[in-house]
Amino acid sequence: MQNLNNKTNKSGIGAATLVFIGIFVFTMIIALLNAPTMGGPRVMASVSTYLEEVRQTAIPFMIAVGLVAITIAFLAAREVRKVWSNRKKRSELFTGYAFISPYLLVTMTFTIGVILFALYISFTNYDIFTRPTWAGLKNYEDAFKGFTDSTKRAFLQSLYNVFWYSIIVVPLQTFLAILLAVLLNAPVKFKQFFRTIFYSPSVTSSVVITLIFVWFYLKGGYANYFLQSLLGLVGIDFTPINWLGDPRGLIQLIVEAFGGKIPSTQWYLRGPSIAWMAIMFQNIYTTIPTFMIMFLAALQDINPALYEAAKIDGASGTQLFRKVTLPLLRPIILLVVVLGTIGTLQVFDQVYLATKGGPLNTSLTPVFLIFQEALGTTGPIRMGYASALAFILAVIIFTFTFIQRRFLEKGTELY
Repeated sequence: MQNLNNKTNKSGIGAATLVFIGIFVFTMIIALLNAPTMGGPRVMASVSTYLEEVRQTAIPFMIAVGLVAITIAFLAAREVRKVWSNRKKRSELFTGYAFISPYLLVTMTFTIGVILFALYISFTNYDIFTRPTWAGLKNYEDAFKGFTDSTKRAFLQSLYNVFWYSIIVVPLQTFLAILLAVLLNAPVKFKQFFRTIFYSPSVTSSVVITLIFVWFYLKGGYANYFLQSLLGLVGIDFTPINWLGDPRGLIQLIVEAFGGKIPSTQWYLRGPSIAWMAIMFQNIYTTIPTFMIMFLAALQDINPALYEAAKIDGASGTQLFRKVTLPLLRPIILLVVVLGTIGTLQVFDQVYLATKGGPLNTSLTPVFLIFQEALGTTGPIRMGYASALAFILAVIIFTFTFIQRRFLEKGTELY
């Protein structure tokens, strides 16, 4: 019996060693594939030239990933060693990881590896075509230089823009999605037809929708034509608006209507620009249907007996909505608010197609700025700076999500 236990222990140690070596080697191969090196045909001509470039430029990156690989491999080996003596647990462990291994391979190679690459180059000066040079926290410091240098406030202004975007778009799209869901959940004729019509914007390509809205917002487009015709009926002379080219802010327009003026140095007091509000309207129009479907599914899951009991107690329609419907929708409201906030902080395609961040950066967003810096569309390629901006944005999104869950999730477990 003792000999059997010794053999089991030895085989367990051997299996754990093989797992450790396998994970470590595989992780280092992924690191090699994602190593920050100078690009170009000379470097990529052969495996040897690429490995030589890695040796000269990416040794700190490989060491950092190696430490991570050792940690992961050690934890995995310890788990294998722990369950090796129990045949059932050992079988379950290997079977489970065998099933998820394709996902792990893809995720480690194209997600984790890329994230580690981006994190490393965020501390370097890197333009793809030359070797990265260590810069420390300089890229992160540059992101916030707009507080003291007005010529470098692009990132701060992009955060300012998406701040307005979030506080306007998220509440409006959530409220309107609930309203449409309640209307479509009521016993009306042609209910399926209306559901299809209302949902159609969500299944249409965002590129197509954006181009339609660009034509809609032209000076001679339908938006100006509709307002000109409507206001003309009451004798008001309407001047066509350059919807996607007007940098004036909402608060600025209100102040100017009363004879005031907000100086250019106080740009942060001007509010969202007309161009930015035009894109907000488009986003609300295209995202309401998706969230409407979520609320509609939640409404159909509510027990009708709750409404009947409330009616017997004398509750009105408004009270039914406030006291029964809304509390039961709280988990979905949390989901919609979180998804909506993340979506508004990551808005890109509408800006890229409609305004390119203009006019005067009033529709610039963090993701579009990252795109510009990474590809060098407005200047030199700055992959390191773009990566730093991406990680700052990730921290902001995580913080907003955490706060929302902290305050909105209370009580949802009751339902």
